[in-house]
Amino acid sequence: MKPQTAALGFHVKSGWAAAVLLTGPVCSPQLCDVLRINLSDPRLAETRQPYHAAMGKLETDTRRINRRLRVVRRITQKSIATLLAGYQQNFKIRRAALVVGSKIDPRSIANAHIRAHALEGQLFRSVLEESLQAHRIRTDVLIERDAYARAAARLKRSSDNVKRPIENLGRSTPAAAGSWRAEQKLAAVAAWFALR
Repeated sequence: MKPQTAALGFHVKSGWAAAVLLTGPVCSPQLCDVLRINLSDPRLAETRQPYHAAMGKLETDTRRINRRLRVVRRITQKSIATLLAGYQQNFKIRRAALVVGSKIDPRSIANAHIRAHALEGQLFRSVLEESLQAHRIRTDVLIERDAYARAAARLKRSSDNVKRPIENLGRSTPAAAGSWRAEQKLAAVAAWFALR
């Protein structure tokens, strides 16, 4: 059987991402899978917030940071390789989209604690994007606050005509049973945005 064209969507969080796989047609997407992937090592809590030191302060020890960053890259690459290996027989994936909290430049943030969060957001987004691109998957990045509006513009629909089908995907698909929350919905919006 010929593999179906599909798209991946991710809602990137600190140390993990909600992932959704959709197939077409674009006018009526089908939900094929919903899962959570690791972008950090669950056994090493410091890899979930690699730019944080004790008491919420910005980590300044470059050796610690670099060690954590290596782990994040390794875990993310492994997560994506495993995910794609599981799909390769049935799906042809060439596109993905990521929903992120922001794309602000961390250097522009004076508060050290907030800067640590921005650095982590930038890290997890860029490492996930690089891992997908290493598998020849084109990526787009959407900001959380305008993800629905951008998807609506791309799909030539109203925002409501994006939200309703996304809600219904979770209700009508066994793959989403018990796990159709805001993170998964935004990942689905991203996948729909990427679907061609």
